[in-house]
Amino acid sequence: MGLWPLFRPQSRIGPIGRRDLRGRDGAVEAAQRVGDARRSRTENPPGAPSVPSVPGAALLDRLTHLAARLLETPAALVALTGNGRQVVVGAAGPAGRRPGPRPPLPASLCERVAAGDGPLVVSDTRTDERLRRDRVIGGLEAAACAAFPLHGPGGETLGALCAIDTEPHRWSRAQLELAGDLARTVEEELSALRVGGGRPEEGQTFLQALLDSLDTGVAACDRDGRVVLVNRVLRESRPPLVGVHVDDLAGLYGMFAADGRTPLRPEEVPLARAFAGERVDGQEVVVRTGDCGPCRTVVNGRPIETADGRRLGAVVAVRDVTDQHRTQALHRAQHAVAQVLIDASSSEEAATGVVAAVTDALGWTCGEYWQVDPGEDGLTRIGLWNRPGRDLRDFTAGSRLRLQRGRGLLGRVWETGRELWICDLSRDPRDFLRREEALRAGLRAAVALPVRSGRQVLGVLVFASDTVQERDDELIALLDGVCAHVGRYMERLRAEELALALAASRRRFEQIVTHVNDDVWTAEITPDGRARPVYVSTSGAGILGERVPPGGGDGGDGGDGGDMVAIVGRYVHPDDRPVFTAFCERLISGSPAEAEFRLAGLDGVTRWAWIRALPRREGDRLFVDGISTDVTERHRMAEERERLLAEEQRQVRRLRELDRMKDELVALVSHELRSPIGAIRGYAEMLLDDPDLGGEQRAFADVIDRKSADLQRLVDDLLDLARLDAGRIAIDPRPVSLTRLLNQSVEDHRPAAAAKRLTVRVDLDRHLRVHADPARLRQVVDNLLSNAVKYTPAGGAVTVAARREGDEVTVTVADTGIGIPSEQYPQLFGRFFRASTAKEAGIKGTGLGLAIIRAIVEAHGGTVTAAPREGGGTVFTVRLPAEPPQEE
Repeated sequence: MGLWPLFRPQSRIGPIGRRDLRGRDGAVEAAQRVGDARRSRTENPPGAPSVPSVPGAALLDRLTHLAARLLETPAALVALTGNGRQVVVGAAGPAGRRPGPRPPLPASLCERVAAGDGPLVVSDTRTDERLRRDRVIGGLEAAACAAFPLHGPGGETLGALCAIDTEPHRWSRAQLELAGDLARTVEEELSALRVGGGRPEEGQTFLQALLDSLDTGVAACDRDGRVVLVNRVLRESRPPLVGVHVDDLAGLYGMFAADGRTPLRPEEVPLARAFAGERVDGQEVVVRTGDCGPCRTVVNGRPIETADGRRLGAVVAVRDVTDQHRTQALHRAQHAVAQVLIDASSSEEAATGVVAAVTDALGWTCGEYWQVDPGEDGLTRIGLWNRPGRDLRDFTAGSRLRLQRGRGLLGRVWETGRELWICDLSRDPRDFLRREEALRAGLRAAVALPVRSGRQVLGVLVFASDTVQERDDELIALLDGVCAHVGRYMERLRAEELALALAASRRRFEQIVTHVNDDVWTAEITPDGRARPVYVSTSGAGILGERVPPGGGDGGDGGDGGDMVAIVGRYVHPDDRPVFTAFCERLISGSPAEAEFRLAGLDGVTRWAWIRALPRREGDRLFVDGISTDVTERHRMAEERERLLAEEQRQVRRLRELDRMKDELVALVSHELRSPIGAIRGYAEMLLDDPDLGGEQRAFADVIDRKSADLQRLVDDLLDLARLDAGRIAIDPRPVSLTRLLNQSVEDHRPAAAAKRLTVRVDLDRHLRVHADPARLRQVVDNLLSNAVKYTPAGGAVTVAARREGDEVTVTVADTGIGIPSEQYPQLFGRFFRASTAKEAGIKGTGLGLAIIRAIVEAHGGTVTAAPREGGGTVFTVRLPAEPPQEE
């Protein structure tokens, strides 16, 4: 996964692949070949060109250098023994730079290695009896050493590969395994010296075989900083490593710091650091390539230098710790989940903490917890966490899903109760709910797991990643454990919440019952028909005035034996005993019942009681829950209401009679006044027609004529109202040209308007027609125009407009007059009502005109309204049917 594939470590200590060396004589022969090669290098005179080295000898030196670096020791040696002699044939560190013959290993070391047929590992020679007296190895005073036997084909010990440290050294298992691999490579090289004489291509083959046998990735760069050597572990990297410059590694392979989010700068890459001469120990690097998840590695790096300090390149050893890191992170997540569930005070807090801990530990992108709704008709998300910096609004929008079991990712897990792993959302053929939203948000893989309580699924945990994730059964097992923890917590929390809710409900019930005058009670109906009290509210005195003492109030048990029916029955009014008996019989039979009857209270007051009761069964037992309410006041109010209603009805009849009498009187008076008023007007007209009448007499006659005309209009108005109220007014509707009627009325009122310098505007649709009585309609228009002219001060304006609107014709008459107070508009069309503004202006009137207008308009099936005009004044609007009503 990632740049470096994972391999399981295996035992690497022991002999492998030996060739045809013949006992210890073969070791001496190999040592002789190496010695000859070394002498060919050291016998060159100073300043002369160096003689090309024998490949086998050079390779042994490189192997000892590699051993020293990988094992983190200052020196390493390869020594052979045979025929009583011991020869150092390869050395790194101080021993390798000493001129002349290399000092031999102590005989005790090789003998002990040969005797044990296995590694000799000493962490501190000062405390180890085997080497405490002979601690000088290869010219160094060794504080720690690790010696590995070199075997021949028959299993005999030919020599040893020895790593030397001048300080006590605690050798790790990984270091010992590396040393074992190097020892096997030295054996192969000694075999090559014996058989083939050490050809260069064979040396390179053996070095590559050594590197390929390692489970740890190894890469080396040359003096130009380009990667020239990789082993099998790194060879399949994409793109290939060989030929890449160390400065390009960070960007090319997606390298990040240990936090997995901070990109490494080119100079921070371990191989680049080692190439710069730095010693790199245990640097954590996270590699992200392609669609695969991140790979976490631990890298050691060393520069490669010659004995005289020249830099030849650098080498790194890369160990994949992804599995270990994930295991540790998940264990930490398990601990964090346990802590979250301990500290959480609500299911929402617990769900959010759990998904945050697990998602962060997995290194995935987001996590959700969806809880099954109480009615099991959908899921509600109560926990959500996503990695900072990721915009997942397309995927996480909405916190509630109504879905059926088996539908979508969540629905399938809910229905089956089994986990569901989707390795690659873009390639999965199944059609999941929110699949497109997930892909738009950049998510590629998802896993959903049920949170159960027994067989019941309480919710679903969902985790999503922005990289393809192969199914991991070990991870699923661990997440199942997390789900089990969450399920137990949710079940416990639900039980606690239900207990708290029940306790709170009981407290609220007691508080409510305490603050009401009703008696709340529960009784058990026994097989013999008695009602044994189970619960009685703390007040318990609402319908009897006082709480009934034990024994029913007579100082003893009253012979009732705790029977609520017998106790209450003693206080029932004699006239209401049949009602009470029927009520009790229904309850005892198990049927709901209610009744109202009177009770003689313990305080001597008779009260009306309203009792409602509902039976319920618990197994074979019958219980009755009831409420008793004192409704005495309701009965008193009902009686008072009946009395008041009767009184009101008498008043209404009397008012109607008075109104009828008034209308008859008005009609009679109006009718009787018409004749004398007509006579007065006739004589006044005769006087005005007399040419001999003097000026003063003519003025008196004119006053008589005008006042009699006003009286006649008043009488006509009163008669019209009386006829309209009685329904005797004659309406003769016919098709009428409303446009012509309005124009005629406006022209008739122009002289009066001109006298007050009023502007009259007309805005009429052409060819407007209505179905109306032309005389009555002209009366309506004339009254509205007359009022507009009368109540508009000099210099104002009056506007008349008419429009067809659907099945209606609308006529508006607007003025800029003195206006009407807003609170008086509801009374404007009442009889004899005059606005306060008209009274204050001293404008005379009867207050009957608008009442007549409304009566005429309503008789035509229309409406008339008044409203303030913007800027001052009043707007009257008349709406009339445009067509005659359809006959049925």
